[in-house]
Amino acid sequence: MISAPAVANALSHIMYHGYDGTEGLTGFPNIGTYLIFGVVLVPVYVMVAAWFLGEPRDTSTGLLGVGYLVGITAQMWIGMFILTMIIGVLFYGGLPEPLASPGP
Repeated sequence: MISAPAVANALSHIMYHGYDGTEGLTGFPNIGTYLIFGVVLVPVYVMVAAWFLGEPRDTSTGLLGVGYLVGITAQMWIGMFILTMIIGVLFYGGLPEPLASPGP
């Protein structure tokens, strides 16, 4: 007969493919974070700076653009957070790590 820890270990290997969770904060301050905020978003930083530093200058339109960017970003992050919570409850039997205790 197969023991329960052996089954749990096999299921963990199947579900996580041998990758363990990150230490500390769940996945945020890793290389991908620096790559996205430091390299991929450079054109967005230049665009926002140009709204306020370029000619002709229109501060109200620049602030409207910044408001749109903040609103779209917040909508995406909040939506992804809610979807992550739903997926955690439906497929993994509980809330993910930031809101519950760490997993295996």
